[in-house]
Amino acid sequence: MKKKNKTLRMMIRNIPIYVMALPGLIYLFINNYMPLPGLVLAFKNYNARKGIWGSPWAGLSNFTYLFATSDAYVITRNTILYNLAFIVINTVLSIAVAIILSELKNKIKNFYQSVILLPHLISAVIISYIVFAFLSTESGFINNTMRRLFNAEPIAWYAEKKYWPFILVFVSAWKSVGYQCIIYLATLLGFDRSYYEAADLDGATVWQQIRLITLPLLRPTIIMLTMMAVGRIFYSDFGLFYQVPQNSGALFPVTNTIDTYVYRGLLEAGNISMSAAAGFYQSIVGFILVLGANLLVRKFDRDSALF
Repeated sequence: MKKKNKTLRMMIRNIPIYVMALPGLIYLFINNYMPLPGLVLAFKNYNARKGIWGSPWAGLSNFTYLFATSDAYVITRNTILYNLAFIVINTVLSIAVAIILSELKNKIKNFYQSVILLPHLISAVIISYIVFAFLSTESGFINNTMRRLFNAEPIAWYAEKKYWPFILVFVSAWKSVGYQCIIYLATLLGFDRSYYEAADLDGATVWQQIRLITLPLLRPTIIMLTMMAVGRIFYSDFGLFYQVPQNSGALFPVTNTIDTYVYRGLLEAGNISMSAAAGFYQSIVGFILVLGANLLVRKFDRDSALF
């Protein structure tokens, strides 16, 4: 009886916390759990007149859309390799920027935090126009200003596919590093400063403090964010791969990913079931990858694993 009363009092005391969490929980339910029954579309030939439940079953035939096409290898390769590059480069840059910001004074730190975070808040459409302002063949900043200094011929950026792996990686870093570095910075600011004071007394250099104190303490956060990124390795930033290259057909071999390929197929064929199958496939692969990555982490460092 006493235990029940104690639990009840604790729940009443925490009512303000529950109220604060309610909007997030409602959003999570609507955005993540309500659409789950729609996964059945991946196994049906959807007919708008008959609805989701009345449409005939199609088995696994919708999944052949991704694997039977001649572009299957290209879109899978692009999706995986770009995401691997994003994970490595963005993580390294985010940690480096977070460490630099942690050493700045508060007023300057707040200013740079806002400036670095700004690209993350800009929509993909605006970013595509910013990139176009630099790369446009006729009026772009690079062709009309930078290359004139060297008397070189202008480059048709939106027709030359060899440049775009580097452009996309650069734009992704510019857009994503600000958000990730704030997470690392929040973790950094919570570290016990006595470790660094003791290291100073022992004559440790800044690099030694970073290598022997900062990075080991950051390891759980790095592992957590990396595993979350690994879970989405079969997804791609649609705006980055569709809007930024201006949907240029000449760039498809290096900009086409699973998401953009399915979107273009949906526009041409209007087959919702194939799109649902692609999303289902990406989710299942992502789930398996997260489990595998977590098991690997548990094997070498049990305390850093998510579960």
